[in-house]
Amino acid sequence: MIATPAAGGRPPRLLDRVRAEIELRHYSRRTEEAYVGWIRRFILFHGKRHPEMMGEPEIVTFLSSLARDGKVSSGTQSQALSAIIFLYRHVLRQEVGWLRDIARAKPPQRLPVVMTRHEVRDVLKLLDGPVWIAAALLYGSGLRLLEALRLRVKDVDFGTHQITVRSGKGAKDRITMLPVAVETPLARHLETVRLQHEQDLGRGLGWVELPQALARKYPHAGREWAWQWVFPATRTYVEARTGQRRRHHLHESVLQRAVHVAIRRARITKHASCHTFRHSFATHLLEDGYDIRTVQELLGHRDVGTTMIYTHVLNRGGRGVLSPADRVLGVLGAPAGRSASVSNPGATKAPLEPPRQK
Repeated sequence: MIATPAAGGRPPRLLDRVRAEIELRHYSRRTEEAYVGWIRRFILFHGKRHPEMMGEPEIVTFLSSLARDGKVSSGTQSQALSAIIFLYRHVLRQEVGWLRDIARAKPPQRLPVVMTRHEVRDVLKLLDGPVWIAAALLYGSGLRLLEALRLRVKDVDFGTHQITVRSGKGAKDRITMLPVAVETPLARHLETVRLQHEQDLGRGLGWVELPQALARKYPHAGREWAWQWVFPATRTYVEARTGQRRRHHLHESVLQRAVHVAIRRARITKHASCHTFRHSFATHLLEDGYDIRTVQELLGHRDVGTTMIYTHVLNRGGRGVLSPADRVLGVLGAPAGRSASVSNPGATKAPLEPPRQK
């Protein structure tokens, strides 16, 4: 890492300054890791030259190399540019008006992959235990993967059938529904989690990570039941800065792997994943006639234009017109292949239930 000039004493290293600025703005740990990683790669790419000695040509060369040699996606390239902009603007305190002229890679416009209601049911039938509950919340509440895994006990309100999503994408809180069909299995799961937490407390453990400002204000809140993860990991770890033995939330790869296997066993050929449940949630609500502004709020989209993409995968309105070929060939009803779940949205609205434990 590269040190910046300072008068007297050992100056803080550049990447340490980056981390300090990120912490000051309460960015997520994942953002910190990504930004520090990209800044390090930018410096190493140019032979460890200090960023103060570089400018637009070096940034353009680096980003072009990512696309040409690294074959990275437009989203990855955009993230690298965001990290470099953060470095110059907030760490080096330089005017970065010239950075606005650097063209960002335009992401391809792709329609979201959506499962039918029957496909959602088939996948959920092949899951059980905590992964079934988490996957059911992805679909039933429209949560992103990490939003579900980072839920804390206090964020689930059985009385109002609501879930509060804390610090979602864009550092925004929002409220979404808690599906009634998931409440009983979730309540039983939390009973098991509470027993585990009490056992951890008895062993001098029971800590979880808290937002840093809260951890300073309430130093013992990290052991309280309300702050525990809804989906805790099976193992504990020691946090280096505090020495606390904590329990992290379930790692995303556990749910991703289980859903991937279930999709394959269900013989679904679509390129589906955990995030497909969220796409399906939005699409099925719009199929059922819910207002797009309501769906926007449930999803936590800043711009309704982002939510509008789901209208392009609906088999309704202009997208559901009868093909002239069907009339010529004598098909007088709905277009062939129209599933019951689309032509009759309420046909498969029976409550989801977890498979019985063997």
